[in-house]
Amino acid sequence: MKFLPLLGVGVVGLLAACAPLTSPEVARLLDRDGTIVTRGQGPEDARPNACYARDVTPAVIETVTEQIIVQPPELAADGTVRAPAVFRTETNQRIVQARNDLWFEVPCEAETSPEFIATVQRALAARGVYRGPVTGAMDLRTRRAIRQYQRPQGLNSGVLSLAAARLLGLAVWDPEAAAIRGPRAGG
Repeated sequence: MKFLPLLGVGVVGLLAACAPLTSPEVARLLDRDGTIVTRGQGPEDARPNACYARDVTPAVIETVTEQIIVQPPELAADGTVRAPAVFRTETNQRIVQARNDLWFEVPCEAETSPEFIATVQRALAARGVYRGPVTGAMDLRTRRAIRQYQRPQGLNSGVLSLAAARLLGLAVWDPEAAAIRGPRAGG
């Protein structure tokens, strides 16, 4: 039974991995399409209470292989080849499209609240880009609809941007803006 102590260490390690982060202001999620969503981290001018997504598009690199003539063929007077041409192979890579690193602000509750996701699904369905049941789950169908809705605004991501949420007419609470405006009269 030499495996029992190792099994115990493995279970403790798994439970420790489920513990909350040591820094509660940072919650990180890697989206299925490669977009990283963070709270408390973002671009250099990021607001500390805002949530941001980082969409990284890798560089497109082209590899070109060419045969370069080193020595031309030797031809006889009648046109027959006495010695064939000598070639060398040269392979080069060049960047066709540079890597793109794009930060954009996102609604903080977009990944966690089923109510908010259901509202997003209804808003996208009203605009004809979401054709599925309102489940409150951020599934592949919902991400595709978000991507389709945001693409004309120049953002090719399945993570809902704050700008797109506002265009959809969703009430997204902004703690900093609310603090600047102060409490509303009558509320």
